[in-house]
Amino acid sequence: MTTIPHAPTTSSDQAVWGRVLALHAHVERQLTHALQRRHGIGLSEFRALECLIQVEDGELRMQDLADKVGLGQSSVTRLVGRLFSAGFAFRDLCPDDKRGVYAVITDAGKRCYADARGTYSEVLSAALNTAGATPELAGTVQALRGAL
Repeated sequence: MTTIPHAPTTSSDQAVWGRVLALHAHVERQLTHALQRRHGIGLSEFRALECLIQVEDGELRMQDLADKVGLGQSSVTRLVGRLFSAGFAFRDLCPDDKRGVYAVITDAGKRCYADARGTYSEVLSAALNTAGATPELAGTVQALRGAL
C-alpha cells in the first residue's frame, strides 16, 4: 500500500498548493513506476510520445515539445535522444530553417504509446482513487475531478 505524505488542512493558498503538490507527487510516482516496469519507458518519454502522436504529422519543433512536456531545451534534447535510442522517434531538420530541429515519432513509437496508454489511464485512475480515499487529499481529488 502506498503512503501519501500528510498535507496541512488549513484553507490558506499555501496549504491548498501543498495538497496539490502532495497529490501530484503521489500520482507521478505511481505512473513512473508502472510505465517503467510494464513498458520500459519513463513518464517524460510517455508524455513526449503523447505530444507527438497528437499532432497531425507526428512532428514538433524541439522547443515546442519542450514547452508541452514542461522541460528545458537541454532536457528535451536528452529526452529525444533516449526516444531515438529506443527507436521511438528521430530528429529531422526544418527544410525552411536549417537551425530548426524537429522530433518525429516513428511507427515503433506509435506502438509503444498505444501499448502504454492503457497502463497510464489505469494507473492514473487508481492513484487518484487511492489519494481520494485519504482525508487529507479527498477534497483536492474531488475538486480536480469536478473541474473536468
